[in-house]
Amino acid sequence: MKLTLRLLREPQVPLLTKSVPILAGLYLVSPVDFVPDIFPILGQLDDLGVLLLALQAFLKWCPAPAVDYHRAAMEQGRSYGPMPGVVPPGDVIDAEFRREEPPL
Repeated sequence: MKLTLRLLREPQVPLLTKSVPILAGLYLVSPVDFVPDIFPILGQLDDLGVLLLALQAFLKWCPAPAVDYHRAAMEQGRSYGPMPGVVPPGDVIDAEFRREEPPL
């Protein structure tokens, strides 16, 4: 769960991928369920199943370098920080510079 929270804050994880655990959380609080909660055990098991599947899919769809970086950071006890040395998309303008000499 801690890895998921770190990856939700990571700029390298696409916004669409970040929506997966958020939508699973909305499903948990939603009154609409696959199995209604009036059934004592089955009602809660389907909520747990949806949450576990969503978290598994989220970790699978996250970029592998981001997952590896944050797992290693957690093992070393470091606090959250985005991956170093990686420029977030949209922060770089790719262009070529060409200088032409004026005519004499």
